[in-house]
Amino acid sequence: NARFTLQSALARPEADHLAVDVLPVVIRYATRRGNQRGLHNTRFIVKDAQTFVGSYLGDATVDEVHIYHPQPYHDPRQAHLRLIAPGFLANLHRVLTPGGLFVVQTDNPDYWGYMQRVVPVFFEFREQEGPWPDAPDGRSRREILARSRGLRIFRGEGRRRDELSLADAVQRASRLPA
Repeated sequence: NARFTLQSALARPEADHLAVDVLPVVIRYATRRGNQRGLHNTRFIVKDAQTFVGSYLGDATVDEVHIYHPQPYHDPRQAHLRLIAPGFLANLHRVLTPGGLFVVQTDNPDYWGYMQRVVPVFFEFREQEGPWPDAPDGRSRREILARSRGLRIFRGEGRRRDELSLADAVQRASRLPA
């Protein structure tokens, strides 16, 4: 429902915000909430993030990317559909500006374990212990729901490894497990 995007757009009116989701109903709701708040620095797009980042964003054009609760696809036959995967991380590295920020959060411990192994290849990554300081109740609706069900939330953020070239990032991605 774009909870974080809207809060960030209100707090940082000088920055442009873009939220992407594959579900039209989510984007319609978020657009309505943004319009109700008069946010002119926010746009919403119906698209899958892999295609959007890989095909529509230029090199070093994005300052921050936040991903909250991507689908872990528990069925091994659908694992290739997971968003957080080496190829996607190489593309994130490509589109982020030098020193750009990547934020990720999940309530799935196995997915988080995987992220802890692959994200540091592309980003100076650190785990965020406890709630985000700016949103103690939660940055996303999914986080609030998961916490109400007693699930642990795993959070982390990383800065783009600027010493890593695009060719190096692609090469590293090809050697990592999907």
